[in-house]
Amino acid sequence: MANILVVDDEMGIRELLSEILGDEGHVVQLAENAQQARSARLEGRPDLVLLDIWMPDTDGVTLLKEWQRDGLLTMPVIMMSGHATIDTAVEATRIGALNFLEKPIALQKLLKAVQQGLSRNTEAPRPAPPSLRVIGTGEAPSPAPAAAAFNAAAPVYEARHFNAPQPAPAPANQFASLSFDLPLREARDAFERIYFEYHLNRESGSMTRVAERTGLERTHLYRKLKQLGVESMKYAKRGE
Repeated sequence: MANILVVDDEMGIRELLSEILGDEGHVVQLAENAQQARSARLEGRPDLVLLDIWMPDTDGVTLLKEWQRDGLLTMPVIMMSGHATIDTAVEATRIGALNFLEKPIALQKLLKAVQQGLSRNTEAPRPAPPSLRVIGTGEAPSPAPAAAAFNAAAPVYEARHFNAPQPAPAPANQFASLSFDLPLREARDAFERIYFEYHLNRESGSMTRVAERTGLERTHLYRKLKQLGVESMKYAKRGE
């Protein structure tokens, strides 16, 4: 889980990014202009910033320059714009931006860029496991870096694999509550609501797995849940 600051003057984009990143388990802070972004940066260092270029008070490139000048550019910054030129993107990268995303932002590109940014922000030397350290002469040498990285990652993978939540059975009376006297559209909405609530509960709120199960693209899935009034976050795992 990471603290991500989203800076964009368009409410719809702020809400969409907040919903997507929140579903990925991140804590999202929103700012609609550069002044709010400055305050958020001073109050606490975010792990990552998604920064729009064109804003009414101060543009994102100017704000990026300010942070660099004042020594506040200590976190990865991903620039966003639907109208920026290549020169603008190059300038932002030269100043210190990690990446540039063109609007409308493709979901997979967004998640990949965020993952890369957070990986770079959290990179730190990892000590070898105690049983593999070379303490004195004559002991076995440490494993190669690649092997050590694999061994360090393996327990995490195994824990996720074997501790995965078991599918929750659908309550027997869910579909019994459907009335065939409803107009077709209302009956269909009621069925879809039960259908998506079942899969959200089964996958512990993971939109990625629900999208795979239902065969929907994630952006479409978000819109569908919002249309049906299904709150995806209440199905998320506790304590994550």
